[in-house]
Amino acid sequence: MTQRMAIVLAAGKGTRMKSDLPKVLCPVRGRPMVSYVLDALRASRVGRILVVVGYRSDLVREALRGRADVEFVEQTEQLGTGHAVLMCRAELERHDGPVLILTGDSPLTQVASIEAVFGEYQNGRPACVLGTAHKVNPTGLGRIVRDGLGAFVSIVEEKDATPAQRGLTEVNLSTYVFDSRLLVQALTDMRNDNRQKEYYLTDCPGILRARGADVRALPVLKSCEALSINTWDDLAIVEAELERLGR
Repeated sequence: MTQRMAIVLAAGKGTRMKSDLPKVLCPVRGRPMVSYVLDALRASRVGRILVVVGYRSDLVREALRGRADVEFVEQTEQLGTGHAVLMCRAELERHDGPVLILTGDSPLTQVASIEAVFGEYQNGRPACVLGTAHKVNPTGLGRIVRDGLGAFVSIVEEKDATPAQRGLTEVNLSTYVFDSRLLVQALTDMRNDNRQKEYYLTDCPGILRARGADVRALPVLKSCEALSINTWDDLAIVEAELERLGR
């Protein structure tokens, strides 16, 4: 089996948590939230884990110092998720195979979901597999747009969505498996012509599709994986779910 590699995005600040800590270090049931993500990756036999750090990176490095399977990549300026992955370009160019990308603030990441998206990659080696989920209330999440045959077309952020697109229930949860070499090509085509002047990883599946590459959206993620932590109220909900799952 080709070695699995993962990139964990962990450079952000916990602004809405009203904390000076990097967001991924905010405690969840007494542990940094990123530790749950790293545990899931280890259980999924991921051979290399790159953690992209930025805001107060020294604290993240210290907190994860005991994890021998973690390597750090520095994002000195926070210019978006696509820019964060671009900081890993040298490692991506050396890697021939699948790379999983996910966020460090997703402590409810499930091993079964990781296995499913890697498994879909092994089935024909597409350029990209997006792990998606169906949500009864998808408010605030990017919607997955498909064509009449059910094939992936694009990710549309809620603020840019038409009324019909806002009615879609399949959502993007920032969990992707890319072919590493094709990902590098897509990263070089990203543009930052948006209000935030940032580079978004969500553009990459569409860039690859426009080139004629095979991009698939796989609705295998559990609904609980859509629970993100942006406030202390969110934290309480996630902690309750982790307790229910025995984690």
